Amino acid sequence: MPADEGTERVDPLPEELVRTDLEGFPEMSEPDVVRHFTRLSQWNLCAATTLYPLGSCTMKHNPLLGEGLARLPGFSGLHPLVPSSWAQGAMRLCAELARALAEISGMEAVSLQPAAGAQGELAGMLVIRAYHGGRGSTRTKVLIPASAHGTNPASSALCGYDVVELPVSHRGLLEARTVRSLMDHSVAALMVTNPNTLGCFEEEIVEVAEAVHAGGGLVYMDGANLNALMGVAKPASMGVDVIQFNLHKTFSTPHGGGGPGAGPVGVRGDLATYLPVPRLLEIDGQLEWRDEFPESVGQLRSFFGSFAVLIRAYAYILSMGGPGLSWATRMAVLNANYLRARLSKTYELALPTPSLHECVFSDRGIASTGVRTLDVAKRLLDYGFYAPTIYFPLVVSGALMVEPTESESRETLDAFVDALVMIAQEAHSDPQRVKTAPHRTKVGRLDEARAARHPELAWRACS
Repeated sequence: MPADEGTERVDPLPEELVRTDLEGFPEMSEPDVVRHFTRLSQWNLCAATTLYPLGSCTMKHNPLLGEGLARLPGFSGLHPLVPSSWAQGAMRLCAELARALAEISGMEAVSLQPAAGAQGELAGMLVIRAYHGGRGSTRTKVLIPASAHGTNPASSALCGYDVVELPVSHRGLLEARTVRSLMDHSVAALMVTNPNTLGCFEEEIVEVAEAVHAGGGLVYMDGANLNALMGVAKPASMGVDVIQFNLHKTFSTPHGGGGPGAGPVGVRGDLATYLPVPRLLEIDGQLEWRDEFPESVGQLRSFFGSFAVLIRAYAYILSMGGPGLSWATRMAVLNANYLRARLSKTYELALPTPSLHECVFSDRGIASTGVRTLDVAKRLLDYGFYAPTIYFPLVVSGALMVEPTESESRETLDAFVDALVMIAQEAHSDPQRVKTAPHRTKVGRLDEARAARHPELAWRACS
């Protein structure tokens, strides 16, 4: 088509830059391509096909209701640069979600901007750094228990802090006396995961928070395990000053695949002035994005957050209601303790401390057979179950960390237990079969270290 008068003509690429031959490039019809990728998807184990008991990761079911609402044309077709007067409905949704998260946690202000739980951690630690800086304090350390979430040290280091690891008791819990012994005017904050990555509630959390506050520090609670507290206990009541919400872990938004994600951060009232900009404010009945906050840590990402993810979280909260959120928490705890009770006779418990939403076992009971945690995980694939988290938390040797969430039925949990019991029996009767698993999957056991360092990325046909 000839160019319109007055427009600049764009010449095609020079011939030497145009590729005319791609050796080995497949010529395939659309049905062939669709069948290929559909077939690959059917070979996978996922939350849509089986129990997905990744401890710490909280692989909750993603309700289809939220998927449908996120695709409504008024949401999915909304451009982030439209005037605020055209987007009042979407902005109201954001404001109501922030209010709901504040109510659930007891915090007084929430920013929805962070694009993932880890970025929410970063935002929270930047707020803490700005708080101390505004008081002329040059604190340099952050205390982090050995039972904390794995990203906590990285978030602290990114903010320029030195990390001091705190030991935990033989019960896997942080003790207030340990915190008191290390608190001084160089400590900016304590980052604590509660419940911790061992699945245990920090019984001395109130005393721990008092010790940190007495030394002028702030308490950051990693909200990754909020699914064990939601609707039952509020972090603010425990003395928490800052928390991030992993929406995929607690509020059933999609998890994995590289994003998009959302990790809102909540703070107590006097810290709100440091939250990321732009902030959503209601002025004369209209919602507006405003950035006139000179003490703010600044903008962490483009625009205002991962809006489609926020829609799903808001839909989940509305559909569950307050009683439903409490019920989900209680069911998550019940399911984890059901697995704990049924499996503790076969697999050694890592700790005697009561579990909340997840429980941790060890391979110590079967180690004499030569079968280890990795072998158990691989063999589970043959029984049609995705494996639990393995070798984490690091404070447990040969850890097998199970989190069933609230979504699974007793029948599913029983089938999962039966498979793990059978594998333990096989470890004694036929250890080689376990050590060479999986046998029924499309691909057998891989050299994972080599695969990570030398991936094969070339296209190849799959039969």
